[in-house]
Amino acid sequence: MQVRPIRTPTLVTELAERITERFPGRARVLLDGAPPTEPDQLADALAEELRLRGRPALRVSSADFLRPASVRLEHGRTDPDELLAGWLDTGGLTREALAPAGPDGSGWVLPRLWDASVDRAFRAQRVELAENGVLLVDGALLLGRGLPAELTVHLRMSAAALARRLDPERQWTLPAYARYDREHDPAGADVLVLADDPARPALVQR
Repeated sequence: MQVRPIRTPTLVTELAERITERFPGRARVLLDGAPPTEPDQLADALAEELRLRGRPALRVSSADFLRPASVRLEHGRTDPDELLAGWLDTGGLTREALAPAGPDGSGWVLPRLWDASVDRAFRAQRVELAENGVLLVDGALLLGRGLPAELTVHLRMSAAALARRLDPERQWTLPAYARYDREHDPAGADVLVLADDPARPALVQR
């Protein structure tokens, strides 16, 4: 495996170039990584870079597509198996955002579905994605579950680094990430970025 150290601005530029060159129409990009890898910040930077290149970008967070508390917390608030298998509403995310944003979709995307903080649906309006628009979905534990996308990016953090950097209140999630690595093969993403130190990432050369 060849690894190339890369500055974050360069990574953003290379991702934008790849999207622009390979997907001239609508495209869906999954930016996957545990919270310490900051996939949301990568998505923000990539959205801005795409806009500068004439590609309108719509940001969606998987945290806004969780299942209701009565479902995802059925086995308690700190069940790592449920976090991996039952928190994300994959059907809702696909139906309301990913499918409409696809090359053959309607283009009308619902950017937020469920407000987990108050456990009720958002009163969000659908947003029209341009014919050359890019939907950027960021979050954790996204890959290997059938979500449609033109490009997948995984920010990989070793188990030891994740344990060091994860919020102490989230340490209970570590077994979920271990199972995710074993069973969902996130390292098989189209773009694999080593992010033990998010400030000094490295790109795995395919």
